[in-house]
Amino acid sequence: MSESMAYYESDGTGASSMDETWAMKFCMQSCNQYFCEVADSFMSDEFNLTGLSQLVPRYKEALELILDLEHENSVPIPEIPLINQSGELLYGLIHARYIITRQGLLAMLQKYKSNDFGTCPRVLCEDTGLLPIGRSDLPGYETVRLYCPCCRDIYMPTSERFLAVDGAFFGSSFAGMFLDIMPGIEKRASQIRKQQFQLKMFGFNISPLAKFGPRMRWLRQTPESEDFQKSDGGGIDPSVL
Repeated sequence: MSESMAYYESDGTGASSMDETWAMKFCMQSCNQYFCEVADSFMSDEFNLTGLSQLVPRYKEALELILDLEHENSVPIPEIPLINQSGELLYGLIHARYIITRQGLLAMLQKYKSNDFGTCPRVLCEDTGLLPIGRSDLPGYETVRLYCPCCRDIYMPTSERFLAVDGAFFGSSFAGMFLDIMPGIEKRASQIRKQQFQLKMFGFNISPLAKFGPRMRWLRQTPESEDFQKSDGGGIDPSVL
């Protein structure tokens, strides 16, 4: 039996299960380390759930599940896995909305300080903390990525347990809003960026326009084209060496 199925079938008979909400159990799973616990008051407010009923199958039952409410009607056993999946989908979509509120941002700040999201693998970023991000706000398009405020690039999670987490559960707005209200993080990142490695030859800096120059930063912003490649640096063709 999966952990998610156990959520639905647990009826709070034990002392520990009485104290633990569905959201707490969900967040305690190792694959859900990036999630914070959404406040019940936020999930209970219909305004915060606007439009989600169109995205989540068995929406009513899923909402009752994540709010730990008793179901009005008994649910057939074959439908339990579907309702559990819908509950996780609904919680993820609510989570994406919650973490851009003041309360949610503070909860994610605590996880950031605890290094729950990991650090940038790039050496010159000096272990800058990463932020979970989704490049789509709709579920099913792409799994979660990790954004580095220093090099401003995104990375795949290194652990396989996160590779199935939907990016929509964090959304495209969280990282930008988080950095906007936490200026100290961006300030440190900008200081590190000033110390970027500069490739040299015989003591002279190599131009970024050279074919073998430090192209990392500007290549991210410059589309490839034949005209650009023809005028790229005017250096020696490596194939003739």
